[in-house]
Amino acid sequence: MRFRLIPREEKFFGDFITLADRIVSAATLIERMLASDPPAWETALQIKQIEQECDTLTHQVIQRLNRTFVTPIDREDIHALATSLDDVMDAIDAAAAVVRRYRMSTVRYGARELASLIWQSAMQVRVAVEALERRDGVHARGVEVNRLENAADDVHDESLRRLFEEERDALTVMKWKEVLDLLEEATDRCEDVANVLEGVVVKHG
Repeated sequence: MRFRLIPREEKFFGDFITLADRIVSAATLIERMLASDPPAWETALQIKQIEQECDTLTHQVIQRLNRTFVTPIDREDIHALATSLDDVMDAIDAAAAVVRRYRMSTVRYGARELASLIWQSAMQVRVAVEALERRDGVHARGVEVNRLENAADDVHDESLRRLFEEERDALTVMKWKEVLDLLEEATDRCEDVANVLEGVVVKHG
C-alpha cells in the first residue's frame, strides 16, 4: 500500500461522468426534437441550456487542473477528455440550433437516423467514461462507438445522395446539408472521446 504525501485529486472522474450525463440528456432531446413533423423547434432552447452547463463545467475542470498538483491521469489527457466531451455537446447544440433557425417544416431522411446514432453513441461514451477509473471495459465501448460512427457515415452519405437527387430548391438543399453535416459531426466527436479514453487506458493500464 503506497502512501501519498500529497493526495491525488480524483474529482475529475466525477466531472467527466457529469459531462457525459449532460451529453446523453442533449442526445435524448435532439432525438425527441426530430421525431415530429415539424420538428419541436423550441427543444433547441433546452439543448442550449445544457450546452451552457457543459461549458461552465469544462471551464471548472480546466481551472481545477491548473490548481492541482497531483492528478489521477496525465494533465494533457484530462484536458483532452474534458474538451472532447464538450465538443460533442457543441455539435449537438449546433445541429439543434440550425433546425430551429431554419424552421424546418418536415424532417428529411437521415436526420432521425443520425439522431438515433448520436444517442446510441452518447450512451456508449457514458459507459466508457464511467469505466475509465477502473480501466475496465473502455476498449469494448470504443469499438462500438467506432461502429456507430461508421454507420453514421453511411447514413450521412445516403441522406446527401437523396437530398441532391430529390430536392430542387437550392436554398433548401443548403439548409438540410448543414443540418445533416452537423448531426454526423456529433458522432465524429463521440469517436474522438472514445479515442482519448482508449489512449488513457493504454498509457495507464
